[in-house]
Parts: sequence; structure tokens; C-alpha cells
Amino acid sequence: MLRFGILSTAKIGRELVVPAIQDAENCVVTAIASRDLAKARAMADRFSVPHAFGSYEEMLASDLVDAVYIPLPTSQHVEWSIKAADAGKHVLCEKPIALDAGEIGALIEARDRNRVLIAEAYMVTYSPVWRKVRSLLAEGAIGRLRHVQGAFTYFNRDPGNMRNVPALGGGGLPDIGVYPTISTRFVTGKEPLRVQASTDRDPEFGTDIYSSVRADFGDFELSFYISTQLAHRQVMVFHGDKGFIEVKSPFNADRYGAEEIELANQSHSESQHFRFQDARQYKRQAEAFTRAALGENEEVVTLESSVNNQKLIDAIYRASEKDGWETV
Repeated sequence: MLRFGILSTAKIGRELVVPAIQDAENCVVTAIASRDLAKARAMADRFSVPHAFGSYEEMLASDLVDAVYIPLPTSQHVEWSIKAADAGKHVLCEKPIALDAGEIGALIEARDRNRVLIAEAYMVTYSPVWRKVRSLLAEGAIGRLRHVQGAFTYFNRDPGNMRNVPALGGGGLPDIGVYPTISTRFVTGKEPLRVQASTDRDPEFGTDIYSSVRADFGDFELSFYISTQLAHRQVMVFHGDKGFIEVKSPFNADRYGAEEIELANQSHSESQHFRFQDARQYKRQAEAFTRAALGENEEVVTLESSVNNQKLIDAIYRASEKDGWETV
């Protein structure tokens, strides 16, 4: 059993990741850390976790944990991932792991220096939904892929929410723009060459709240829009010359609908539906990360892949400041 320590009492940890780890077959949460010991103790009691720490440093120094999960504000991901690695802990860090692709080199050095696993927590890459999409594309189920279309939107104007605070790494692209990009790269195995984009910012917060993106992958295009101030929507469609694949509720199935894929033929006269009643992507993520950390041959999101995904996000920001194409 891999023993996890949770670095903060953040909402995503409380509601999604900690319950998933506790439900996993090969790992367990043994400690919660917070800068407020009372908060750490309260969360530990909620999940029957035996240990609570009143500082992150104290938990990293403890031999009670083998790995840490980091759901801190994005601006602190690199710093604490390196500190955890230097303490000899494996690291599962929330996305995005960095705010600039150039920052990830220091994480790779820390990983290699300490011989630990550091992985960005893209739960979608462990989902049977997305692995099915990957296999359908590889089988040629829709023929030649020509276009990928996506959308991910929600509405949040809470000034206290970290997603609306630039100093904490807020903004739509870091929060949700990374999902159409990582999922497309994951299922196709391709990398983008260039990008066009437009981005709007909130006049009060200063964060990016809407982006429309066109990315050239050579053999196909990806077009998507994301927003933190639009009505809720999620969709991803992979369009080929012999059919298309539509992923219903591709990223947060529990909140946006059923975990389902539709595979339609060329004339849209026939379709197959693949339903996944128990995808439990956070649990699968924890178990896969654990197997990899323990030395098993397991596919995880490598830091090298994280570099490539962040390069695309960085290029979208640059492209939004100009007309025409920007090289990724």
C-alpha cells in the first residue's frame, strides 16, 4: 500500500481525490496537512485518516507518508512539488503543474535527482471513456481524422475563488483549457504545430475568462472554446471521413451527464453507444499512479508530456496577442 499525505484541505481533495484514494485497492491516505492544524484534524477525522499536521513541512519530513497529493493553488505547484520530491516523496500534483512550460524543467531535475515519480493529475487519461476513444481512433473506426471540436464552460464570478485571482494562477486556460488539449493529445498521440487564438479577460479580475482556439496538428485540426463565465457545457467530437465520435460529458461526467461515447457512421444512419457506468477516473488515477510509483510498468502522465501540453497553453496566450499563427 502506498501511503498518501494530502498537502492542504482544498475542495477538490476533500470532494474527489481523497475519497478516491481511500476507495482504491493499493493506496491509502495516512495524513492531512494544513497551515491550520484544526482544519487538518477536521478533514482527517472526516475520512478516518490517522494523522494530521499543522504545516506542510512537518508532513514532508514525516516517514508516515510515501507520496503526496498536491491540490494547492496553481502558483504554488512547482515549489511544493520540488520540496516534496526533495523529501523523497512521490508527487501527484493537480493540473496545471506549472504556469509556464519553462518551469517544468526544474521538476524533471527534481524527479531524476530524487528518483521519485512526479505526475500531473489529469484524471481523464485514466478513464475508460478516453481509452476507448483512443482505441477507436487507432482502429480506424472513423477513417481519417480531420477535425476535433470541443467546448468546456462554466460560470464563476466569485472574487475569492482562486480561479479568479491572477496571483494564484487563476484563469480559464490554466483551469479548463488544458482539458481539450490533453485529451486530444492523449487519444491521437500527436502534437500541435501552430495555433491561432483570441482571449478575453475580466475587467475586474484580470483573468482570462474566454478563449477560442484553433490548433494545427498537421493531419487534423483542433478547435475549441472555453469560458469561466458562460452557461455550463462540455463536449468533444472527433470527426473523420467515415464517421465521428462524440464524447458526452467528457471531463466531469458526474456533473455534466452520462459517461458515454457515440460512434456514428458516415451517413449518420447508424450509431453505436458505449456507456461506462462506473468509470471512477479519480480512483483509477490513484491506482495507476501507485503502480507506477511502486515500479510497475504503468502508463501515467509524464512530465515530458506536461511540458508539451503547457507549451500549447503558452502558445495560445501568445497567439491571443497577435493576428495569424503562433508556433507552439
